[in-house]
Formats: sequence, C-alpha cells, structure tokens
Amino acid sequence: MTKVPVLVTGGAGYIGSHAVLALKDAGWPVAVIDNLTTGFRFAVPDDVPFYQGDIADADLLARIIAEQGIGAIMHFAGSIIVPESVSDPLKYYHNNTAKTRSLIESAVNGGVKHFIFSSTAATYGIPEVSPVTEDSVKQPINPYGMSKLMSEIMLADTAKAHPLNYCVLRYFNVAGADAQARTGQSTAGATHLIKVAVEAALGKRESVGVFGTDFATPDGTGVRDYIHVSDLADAHVLALGALIAEPERSLTMNCGYGRGFSVLDVLDAVDRVTNLKIKRVLQDRRAGDPDALISDNSRIKATLPWVPRHADLDTIIRHAIAWERKLTDIRGDGSPA
Repeated sequence: MTKVPVLVTGGAGYIGSHAVLALKDAGWPVAVIDNLTTGFRFAVPDDVPFYQGDIADADLLARIIAEQGIGAIMHFAGSIIVPESVSDPLKYYHNNTAKTRSLIESAVNGGVKHFIFSSTAATYGIPEVSPVTEDSVKQPINPYGMSKLMSEIMLADTAKAHPLNYCVLRYFNVAGADAQARTGQSTAGATHLIKVAVEAALGKRESVGVFGTDFATPDGTGVRDYIHVSDLADAHVLALGALIAEPERSLTMNCGYGRGFSVLDVLDAVDRVTNLKIKRVLQDRRAGDPDALISDNSRIKATLPWVPRHADLDTIIRHAIAWERKLTDIRGDGSPA
C-alpha cells in the first residue's frame, strides 16, 4: 500500500496529537494544521511539519496540500463541549459545520482522495436501544451532535459528486493518554470524567461532581463506553488503509469497546489505581444525559483488523495519571490551567 502524506487538522489537540503519533509510528508521512485555540504546540513532534492556521483558510490549505503532497486528511479540529454548544450554538455551527464545509472544499480542489472524520456518539442523541449500532436513528439533542451530523451528511454528498471516499468514526467516551507519555489530554477545564477524576486525585481539583444517582443502571449513575485514545488513534490509521485499498468504498463506524462503566465504577478505579480517595459531590443529573451509552462495535471489528491494546479501565487511568503528572512538570505548577 502506498502511504500517502496525511494532513491532520487539530493535530495539536488531544485526539489529533495521538493520531499524529500513530501515523508516525506506522510510517506514514504526516503534517499538522492547528490554530492553537485549544491545542498545544508541544503536543506535535518537532519533526512533523506544522502550520498554525485555520482550516477555513482556503489559500493556506491549498499551499499545505501542494507543499506536502497531501493525499488524505484526518479531521479533528473543532469544538467539543456539549453545554457550550447549547449556550452558543452559532459557534458550533461555525467551527464544526461551516469550517468543515470549507475544509472539504479545499480537499476536493486540491485533489485529496481520502477523508477521515472525527464524529461522535452524540449524533445518536438519547438512543432507544443500547448497545447502539451505526444504523440507529440519528437524533442529536444538542448543537454539538447536530453540527457533527451535518458534517457527516456533507461528506456523504460530496463523495457522491467527487472522487473522494471517507470514513466517519463515531467516538464514544475517549480517555487515557499515550503509553509513553508523549501526549495526553492537556486542555484546561476539561469536562471528561476520567480527566477530571485524575486531576482531583492529584490535588488539582477539590472534588468530582456525580451528576445523577437515579439512572436506570446497577448503581444509579450513568454508564458510558470508555475507549483508550491510543486504540482510537490506531483505528484511524487502519481506516485510512481501508480507504486507500478500496477507493470506491466509504465507511461509517462506531469506536468503542462495546462495554460500559458507571461514574462510580470510574471513580472507584481511580481510587484503586492511586490508592487515594476522591471526594465525590452528588448533584442533580444534567438535561439530556442518557442512562447508558454503549457502542455496538461489531462493524469496526468486522471491517478493520482492529485489536485494541489498552481495553482495560485501570490501564486507561494509569496512562491518564502518568500524563497528568508529566503535564504538571511541563507547566511547572500544580494547576490545571
């Protein structure tokens, strides 16, 4: 297989930086574009061509595609905070939908043949069944999920009209960090449960909020499918290989482990791994939180030779803790900011 140069948008962010490492480790030429609004320059290896700029800058995209000979795009850039999308929907339709439209146009104009899109289980809304299959009804309940679903639709329509195939990967709850602590979740004020719990265990937060204890789950707290970020990155690399191998085929697949852990399961695991006790603050449930959100991952396992290497909750937490400690050293203090 010809390993074409890959442009990673948002490659200085959490998931994008892991995708860059996975591509490099697998021998793919890679370049990054990131506006560093939420990303970090230190997350991109020094030997990776880096462009600070916006994915909606058509002139810059044309230059990158030409300079690097880009044959594929992995698109991670965007806004991801669900409550913020509710309070500021236009930001999400601008950053996630309008800018993705510009990026797709730049790909078409530049002759890029393959496009991998970072999507989300939020496209399903509150699913009627669990585990959730890719064919489940898509009914987002917030602008974040809708902004991603609209981008999926644009990709599908574009692929019908142009020589471009794509893979949509719908993530469940991404967590953990690179096993070698080369990168990890670095965003200040992150809302991901495992990130928040690890910060609390290391004294960067006073407590962890538990939003709802009356869900229809074994312990009353919400159940989610947590996937290690490096396993997710590996899935992107394998998906790219599949697109190149069959240029007439496009793919849409869930990315999860097909099993769930409750909020209390996660907090207990952090306590266990750190030998500490996190303070838990019980709060009302948040609007729109489903009881459980678990992936049916049978399609990705049948389509790609994807064998997760880190499908263990304690491992995910250990890697997250190792990165959080390194992040403290990078920043020189104990704050999450």
